[in-house]
Amino acid sequence: MDIYRADLHIHSCLSPCGDWAMSPRDIVARSREKGLHIIAISDHNSAENAGAVMAAGEAAGVCVIPGLEICSREEVHVLGLFENLGQALQMQETVYAHLPGSNDPELWGDQVVANEKNEVVCENERLLIGATTLWLDAIVDAVHSLDGLCIAAHVDRPSYSVISNLGFIPPDVKFDAIEVSFRVPLADAYQQVPGIERFPCITSSDAHFLKDVGRVSTAFRLESPVFGEIRRALLGVEGRRIEV
Repeated sequence: MDIYRADLHIHSCLSPCGDWAMSPRDIVARSREKGLHIIAISDHNSAENAGAVMAAGEAAGVCVIPGLEICSREEVHVLGLFENLGQALQMQETVYAHLPGSNDPELWGDQVVANEKNEVVCENERLLIGATTLWLDAIVDAVHSLDGLCIAAHVDRPSYSVISNLGFIPPDVKFDAIEVSFRVPLADAYQQVPGIERFPCITSSDAHFLKDVGRVSTAFRLESPVFGEIRRALLGVEGRRIEV
């Protein structure tokens, strides 16, 4: 087994708070520059650009995991990550069915759907920056029903995290892992963020701009850089693990 570096929370030009420069090819190129082997595309409440980044990643030798950063009714952000694009798009259907509102580009920003050639396909008109009407536990259950991984996002942040918005991590919500932001060194996470000690902990960039891709990453000991190995590392199976 070898060490593989992963940044599992990257936005594309589809996220309204992201930059136009976060196009499929450029995300992958920046990931290679930063020495990343695995990335996840986790746009707000949508997976519409995941396929294009996956195609760009395959051509460049970077494993791209399709996902979404989903906002619950409680305004808690969670990452839903999947082994294949079909699963991510099924989760997207559930999210879209519970996502009210329409985007105002002048207020919230553009939501660009692109292809693997960095060409604009269309603009998404949904209010992707908004909260769904799904409760947190329903989101976790829906992700797991599609055999995905559900990770509590940036739990150290003072907003849009399970700890900031609920005050604690509910004992009956079965997260697969906890994510801390670049603000907390992964080696210090369990000491600095109370209540996360019963979960594996990762760190990700939450990049909305190319300069931020890979500013922090998680080192995994894996047999190969694929989704299934990430799952095994979170479980600590047969020597797979997070290296701190």
